[in-house]
Amino acid sequence: MDMTRKVLFLISCVVGAAVFSAGCSQQTSEITGEGQSNSGETPLVLTTFTVLQDIAHNVAGDYLRVESITKPGAEIHGYEPTPGDIARASGASLILDNGMGLEAWFEKFVAGIDAPHTVVSDGVEVIAIAEDAYKGLPNPHAWMSPRNAQTYVDNMVQAFSDLQPENADDFAANGQAYKKELREVQDRLEAALATLPDNERALVTCEGAFSYLARDAGLQEAYIWPVNAEQQATPTQIAEAIEFVKDNDVKAVFCESTVSDAPMQQVVRATDAQFGGTLYVDSLSEQGGPVPTYLELINHDVDTIIAGLTGDVR
Repeated sequence: MDMTRKVLFLISCVVGAAVFSAGCSQQTSEITGEGQSNSGETPLVLTTFTVLQDIAHNVAGDYLRVESITKPGAEIHGYEPTPGDIARASGASLILDNGMGLEAWFEKFVAGIDAPHTVVSDGVEVIAIAEDAYKGLPNPHAWMSPRNAQTYVDNMVQAFSDLQPENADDFAANGQAYKKELREVQDRLEAALATLPDNERALVTCEGAFSYLARDAGLQEAYIWPVNAEQQATPTQIAEAIEFVKDNDVKAVFCESTVSDAPMQQVVRATDAQFGGTLYVDSLSEQGGPVPTYLELINHDVDTIIAGLTGDVR
């Protein structure tokens, strides 16, 4: 969409939201509840995906209304914003994005919107993608490390305090309480893997989404493809994964929920490794699903990895 059409479209949505508010909100995320805020209502903070929404909600408490642009299970890399998304964003007090190139659509999305935005990954020690077309670019999955998630919390505390200085102490207290829970997850992971010998400290997944967790836990990382696969794994990629698993006597391999595990099942059949389970990365589940909060997501993944690497796969 060119800039002239985008501006005209934004104006039409804003006007339409004031007169026919239901019309512009029908296509918004189901997890987020109401549409854009009006004068006198709790300020609206938008996040680009559900993981950020949940972390932000824990920091914001009841002072801010936090909603996700994308729905649970949505593909966030190449998401296409809806008219309802643009209408909500025009009424937001703040927008939070991951950065690191994760949301390919975000720069164009905010180009015609006045709401400030904060990159919540600022301050993370970046790991570059090691190979293929995206080689050298930042691996965007920084939230998959409980240690990095604490940086996300700090950035949210600062952004919310700038928005509502009168509530800064409460934002800081909420952030500290949440960071304590994140530290407990990190400590549990490190303690559980502390006795693993060096030759068994390998984390093998379908996608290279666990680079940060692997680094922080002292694990060697291997994968079938480095970033979210748009095509099926190639025979060469599968063969390389098989070779790595055999050479390193890997006990268990894993796959992310957003991609097919068929290539990894080929690795399992060709080696002595077990399939350790499904890992969640880009999205929370709906309420009632396996990972409706970020803490449940990261605890699930950590528990699954610990069980696989210590030979306790069930």
